[in-house]
Amino acid sequence: MTQTTRRAARRSLPMQRLIVIPACLLLALSAGLAAAIAWGGPGDIAPLASISSPFENVDYSQLPRAQEYTARDGTALAWRAYGPEHPVAGSALRRVLLVHGSSAHAQSMHVLAQALAAEGYAVAALDMRGHGASGPRGQAAYVGQLEDDVEDFLRAVPHSGPQTLMGFSSGGGLVLRLAGSARQELFERYVLLAPYVDPSAPTSRPDSGGWTSVGLPRILALTLLNGAGITRWNHLPVLRFALEPAIHHLLTPSYSYTLAMSFGPHRDYQSDIRNARGKLCIVAGQDDELMYAERYAALFAEAGKPVPVTLVPGVQHMGLTLDAVAVRAVARACKE
Repeated sequence: MTQTTRRAARRSLPMQRLIVIPACLLLALSAGLAAAIAWGGPGDIAPLASISSPFENVDYSQLPRAQEYTARDGTALAWRAYGPEHPVAGSALRRVLLVHGSSAHAQSMHVLAQALAAEGYAVAALDMRGHGASGPRGQAAYVGQLEDDVEDFLRAVPHSGPQTLMGFSSGGGLVLRLAGSARQELFERYVLLAPYVDPSAPTSRPDSGGWTSVGLPRILALTLLNGAGITRWNHLPVLRFALEPAIHHLLTPSYSYTLAMSFGPHRDYQSDIRNARGKLCIVAGQDDELMYAERYAALFAEAGKPVPVTLVPGVQHMGLTLDAVAVRAVARACKE
């Protein structure tokens, strides 16, 4: 090898390193993403008795039959109609759209729906997509589909009077998502019941008080891929709920990435709060074991949207939809 050839070879080494190093980093990143997607899902979780036990004594003898409406993608979605028992004479009938919490379905809102009907409201309790009789359990086709479904219900089952959107837990998070969106004019009032806001929010206890197992590595990997327009693995589970095995066939044991990203506020939940222009209020149990209920007022005020917050003494998370005193407090929140 001549001296000139040796000098040329030495000059080529830095260029080779510049090519090899990014290639190695890309390979490592790809391997990390693949591992997070394959093995970074939610782990097993012990059943949380405070969620399932309160329903053991609920009387479902007056449960309305399930009805269906058709969403824009052709899927039949289920809902139940209640009341009103005693319409208020001389005033427009208000309808309340009722959104259940995570893993649940419209039947879980039966006691609250009856209480609202007794106060003179027409109530539509929805099985949200991915729950109950509304499509494959734990799945949605794309992020934001649940908002489309709510709008599709309003078109399929029109109502001439004022309307309130009311949601419990994760359903309360979805209500906040809509309240701060371009569709906020669909409803005149928004009621958030012990709303789930975000795992990073000061109102959320760690792992939602033992209710959820979160596949954080998979969520982070899929979020990165979705940012690049890759949605191939969005059907994989990222959340698992603390259900008794005996009721897995009744409820939704886990959520796909798509459903988990749809059933709650946007990731920038503070923007949802700031952008909400309609009437908004919060009701929660003072002894909520999944949320720090006493922090709701400060959270919303700091985000620029002070809202009235009612804390019902002696009531835990599920009790907000089942306890007689609590459901009366919720019914009053619709009027104030």
